[in-house]
Amino acid sequence: MSTTAPATPDLHADCANCFALCCVALPFAKSSDFALNKAAGTPCTNLRQDFRCGIHTRLRDKGFQGCTVFDCFGAGQQVSQVTFGGRDWRSHPGTAGPMYEVFPVMRQLHELLFYVTEALSLPAARPVHPELRSALTETTEWTAADAQALTSLDVGALRGRINTLLLRTSELVRAKAPARRKNHRGADLMGARLAGADLRGANFRGAYLIAADLGGADLRQADLIGADFRDTNLRGADLRDALFLTQAQLNAAHGDAATRIPASLARPAHWSS
Repeated sequence: MSTTAPATPDLHADCANCFALCCVALPFAKSSDFALNKAAGTPCTNLRQDFRCGIHTRLRDKGFQGCTVFDCFGAGQQVSQVTFGGRDWRSHPGTAGPMYEVFPVMRQLHELLFYVTEALSLPAARPVHPELRSALTETTEWTAADAQALTSLDVGALRGRINTLLLRTSELVRAKAPARRKNHRGADLMGARLAGADLRGANFRGAYLIAADLGGADLRQADLIGADFRDTNLRGADLRDALFLTQAQLNAAHGDAATRIPASLARPAHWSS
């Protein structure tokens, strides 16, 4: 590992500079999210020779909703262009196995960088900033490591250490919330009726909010890390300043033009106007 940390990599997916790793390396099972079964390491049947999806504009219509939800946090281009130096798995078959093994590790590293970067932007978390900066440096160094080092990394241990910092960040930020801070950590809230609720500062870490109704709810300063938003109604909800909200969570939910989201995230194309 170098003593000089490289620049933090881009944490947004750049499919033009990726060798379609999510379409090859990862498995998926036939379900409401995917129209067919695919084994890990097998190219999706919709993948073209140029590493582009042949039905990209029709994924939801063709039964591949899961593809529109997935977000690699920029890990795809990092593995393709940095770890493997632009050598693709088709032209260099020997890279295929190691590349597919490294990709899930890199995705976890980039996800951690996403959360740590957000935590460092929060003034209320200033007491934790020195430790967060150290975590940012360490994780960034790992993203520049070679394939052999990455496959031997105990990413679970790294996640555990960083999660402790993120928990402290959450507590400091949510302590500023004016509402009663409800604890729904890991709760089964599938189909829950929470429309219009004041959920400022609530803890939804790892909560199952599948098909829940959060229409018009106020989720500012709520901790949403790991919350399952599949088919969740977020129409008219206020998600500004929500903690650790990701693009994938928004992509999995249903919203509209009245849904207020953080400026760093994009309004999904399938949301109603």
